[in-house]
Amino acid sequence: MTSRRVAPGPPATAADLLAAQERHRLLSTELSRVREAALAWRNALAALLTALVGFGLIKGRSDVNLLDRPWAVAVGVILLCSLLSGTLGALLLVRSAHGSPTVAPLSALQVRSAADHLEALAAARALRRGMTLALLCAGLLVTAVAATWYGPAPAPASPVVQVRTPAAGQVCGTVVRTGRGTLTLKSPAGEVVVELAEASSLQALRACPSPAGAGRG
Repeated sequence: MTSRRVAPGPPATAADLLAAQERHRLLSTELSRVREAALAWRNALAALLTALVGFGLIKGRSDVNLLDRPWAVAVGVILLCSLLSGTLGALLLVRSAHGSPTVAPLSALQVRSAADHLEALAAARALRRGMTLALLCAGLLVTAVAATWYGPAPAPASPVVQVRTPAAGQVCGTVVRTGRGTLTLKSPAGEVVVELAEASSLQALRACPSPAGAGRG
């Protein structure tokens, strides 16, 4: 085996000294800089979400019940996803800004510089994920507000008519068709043809009364 002799390298220059000092400075301030960035992003994203919520209350619909049912369900799902992503993003931003509430055993203790570097890496990962989730929350919130404002309204319910005749008694249902002196209603019991000449009362209603209520009348 050929032996190799290790010889000292060239003497350090002033540039090498400055580079080493800069690396030491960056490493020693790495964690504090990540924490400062996390605090700034947390405050900025909180202000953004607050502004979006306030903007959503300015105009437009404020109740999903005013939407068509499929759109109302979609808005509910979007709001749930927005809540989950916003909550998880907030937790990650807090973790990045203030650290994780864990206690390391004595056997796992490391040199301060190495421990700070590992914590800075973990805080930076949490910051990136928290930013992504917070922006996703904002996007979902805007989508939900837009869908609530501009989504289609539910189709109006078909008007119902309540007719009372001596022969058929009280009949209530939606109008299917009209004929010569007759009115065909679609009731829970099926289609009923009513002679208008025999009708003692004719009334338009929003909905047919319940059988219990009809019996009392």
